[in-house]
Amino acid sequence: MSDILIVDDERDIRELVSDILEDEGYATRLAGNSDDCMAAINTEPPALLVLDIWLKDSRMDGIDILKSVKRDNPDVPVVIISGHGNIEIAVAAIKQGAYDFIEKPFNIDQLLVVIRRAMEASRLRRENSALRHRDASVGEMVGTGSAFRNLLGNLDKVTKSNGRVMLTGPAGSGKEIAARYVHANSNRANAPFVTVNCASIEPERMEEVLFGRESAERGVEPGMLEQAHGGVIYFDEVADMPIVTQSKILRVLVDQQFQRVGGNDKVRVDLRVISSTTRNLEEEIRAERFRQELFHRLNVVPIAVPSLEERREDIPDLANHFIQVCNANQGLPLRPLSDEAVALMQTMVWPGNVRQLKNLIERVLILGEGTGPIEAHELPSDDDKKAEEGRVVLSGALATLPLREAREAFEREYLLTQINRFGGNISRTASFVGMERSALHRKLKSLGVVTSSKSGARVAHVGDQATEAAE
Repeated sequence: MSDILIVDDERDIRELVSDILEDEGYATRLAGNSDDCMAAINTEPPALLVLDIWLKDSRMDGIDILKSVKRDNPDVPVVIISGHGNIEIAVAAIKQGAYDFIEKPFNIDQLLVVIRRAMEASRLRRENSALRHRDASVGEMVGTGSAFRNLLGNLDKVTKSNGRVMLTGPAGSGKEIAARYVHANSNRANAPFVTVNCASIEPERMEEVLFGRESAERGVEPGMLEQAHGGVIYFDEVADMPIVTQSKILRVLVDQQFQRVGGNDKVRVDLRVISSTTRNLEEEIRAERFRQELFHRLNVVPIAVPSLEERREDIPDLANHFIQVCNANQGLPLRPLSDEAVALMQTMVWPGNVRQLKNLIERVLILGEGTGPIEAHELPSDDDKKAEEGRVVLSGALATLPLREAREAFEREYLLTQINRFGGNISRTASFVGMERSALHRKLKSLGVVTSSKSGARVAHVGDQATEAAE
């Protein structure tokens, strides 16, 4: 998109304007009627359109073409020229989105000034759009564990296609990060990434937000679908989309076009759709809260995003990453993590997943003092697990058991926690707890601890007999 398309039904005029612009170093294309104009735009959108408002023997006049360009290629500035200019025509053109209006016969210097300004505005708009939609940290995936590697492998498989992706997983697990990773590594990386938070938009406003609005008073107001043209639209918590809107989105996916609220024109869009949900959509379908046809359209490539519970190996990497982000974005101290803090974080319960970990790190950096290592005592813990003056406070259930049963219960829970912490790796667990590998296997068997595979990660649980985890 680097040339100027000149559209005028008078050959002498369009060739004159072309010669002037080419002398100034611009590349040009020419069209004498609306059909040639639209064909040229559909082949390759220009950087700028110089458009005569009256086109003899054409299906569309300049205002019609202007409307079409602003609908399908909103970033292309349009300069209107006319030999029949009046204030009403100029106002109509500007209202429809024209950059400027020049009356024939025009002054060459005036024409060049307007062209230069329009081209500069076009350049700045493209650069701002690219900067706005390019955030190096947003699509950054962090981790080394087996569950993370399995997720990353699946995401990499879909980056170069346009297939629709459905991301599932618990709240806070990083589904939007995964969606942005797909966008950042696709051929649409420089195009918009637009997030539609279906849970936060009021149902009665959903269609206006998605499709935009047209009115005599306020003109054209593009919706999110239009804003995402050429890029990715991400439906976050798609299960919360109103059932009526679901039918219209289904039609958009089929036709790749829609009408704005209050409008009559068809708006064409080129979109890749990525969706996410924390719910079981098949259950939502049975409850008649989600359309089965839409589910099949969106669920072309289903990818499960693991919880932080399944990614305990990644907690140190994630925590250090969030420390660096807080330092870069907020100027918070760049504090390292002590080994004790890392060990405690890997044994904590994380119902809020990666988002909870990020918030915890930010809170510790804000409330902490100094620049030394983050220590375990700075992290939150449950009251019944706190140590008081060197004593461990027992839970009521454990305190009522005989010594042998209490010891077995403690050992079983302790070893379950450590095995899950190290992703089921028996060698690393044995090294940490200070046991020989073979002795740990025997202990696990005697306690009835079973290790098994889940979503590419090794997990441990209580069973009838123990099995050995693959190294």
